[in-house]
Amino acid sequence: MFKNKKSLFSKLGLFIAILGPGIITGSVDNDAGGITTYSVAGAVYGYNLIWTLIPSFVVLVVIQEMNARMGIVTGKGLADLIRENAGVKVTFLIFIGLLIADIGNTTTEFAGVAGSMEVFGVSKYISVPIVGFLVWFLVVKGTYKIAERIFLLFSVSLLMYVVSAIMGKPHWSDIGSAVIHPQMEMTTKSLAIVIGIIGTTIAPWMQFYMQSSVIEKGLKMKHYKYLLIDIVVGCMATVIVAFFIIVACASTLHENGIQINEAKDAALALKPLAGAFASQVFAFGLFIASIFSATILPLATAFYVCEAFGFEAGIDKKWDEAKEFYTLYTGILIIGAAIILVPNAPLISISLWTQVINGMLLPVVLVCMILLVNNKKIMGKYVNKPINNIIGWSAVTILVGLSLLLILLPMFGGAK
Repeated sequence: MFKNKKSLFSKLGLFIAILGPGIITGSVDNDAGGITTYSVAGAVYGYNLIWTLIPSFVVLVVIQEMNARMGIVTGKGLADLIRENAGVKVTFLIFIGLLIADIGNTTTEFAGVAGSMEVFGVSKYISVPIVGFLVWFLVVKGTYKIAERIFLLFSVSLLMYVVSAIMGKPHWSDIGSAVIHPQMEMTTKSLAIVIGIIGTTIAPWMQFYMQSSVIEKGLKMKHYKYLLIDIVVGCMATVIVAFFIIVACASTLHENGIQINEAKDAALALKPLAGAFASQVFAFGLFIASIFSATILPLATAFYVCEAFGFEAGIDKKWDEAKEFYTLYTGILIIGAAIILVPNAPLISISLWTQVINGMLLPVVLVCMILLVNNKKIMGKYVNKPINNIIGWSAVTILVGLSLLLILLPMFGGAK
């Protein structure tokens, strides 16, 4: 009996020690751009697009598992593996697109900081510089262990969207019907929103961060089953939070015909419909998510760019040991924050189209991943099983098809 208890506690202790990469990667996915995309989806289409979260969840679990397995088996980051197997020219072209998208993503996070604090009466000229400095200080002066604990706390805080949605008194029967009978308008706007939902739920940068964090944590194949639980829990958290954001906006804004352009609008519009507390909870969730992602996104970008071109990278390294890594991280933060402080910057367009670009770049990253994870020279006996390949290639095909439709529909007189 005591042996069983000891074994249970030792397993629990090991899981807690491993906990982090999956949950953090999944949770940071619900960033300001994601919250904006989910809010607009709920406000414009009501519950109709909730069904997209189910296939997104399945694909997200499969992709994150591939990622983690590659990191454990090879001990190398995804960017490193792409460069070694695709060459510098191809790597450069892929990463220029990802870098532009991630600067847009970082700008969106600071837009979330500015917008959420404006709900509480704080000017963006105060909130953005303060948050920017604190985020920079945490990464440059902190350690991976400290940062990870703070990130896990942020992850739990995102569940406050559940409270905001329930206060909106949603119609559960309508939600059930929307899930059982999926429907989608074939218009440029609805296609952009669907690609945006997929692009923010399964963001390209996540794949690089996930693999890097597995390596940074020093995980081995013996930890795999615990890491898999961490991944599933993280993916569930991602989809649950996304679900409740869509529900919160669908049950209040859509039903009252209120259109929004950004997540801040959703928080403000909730006040007369669901009460001041629901509005404040939504705004505070946006603030937490924005800080969280403003830390992780530039960090992930700096990681994979430095990996791709052979520079030292890692939070636990000193500035002198990883100058390129910290310089790039600092530069992305400064650019993102500076754009927000420009008067009349087109923040709404940046937020929504950044997610669409994510959705369009995702197939490129996924193709690289699937080819790598099926390479026996790299993965040995840990190559993909057929079901992983079926789901992975299906996701690539669907995303390419949706992206082509988005481009071609206006040319053939499709609905706007």
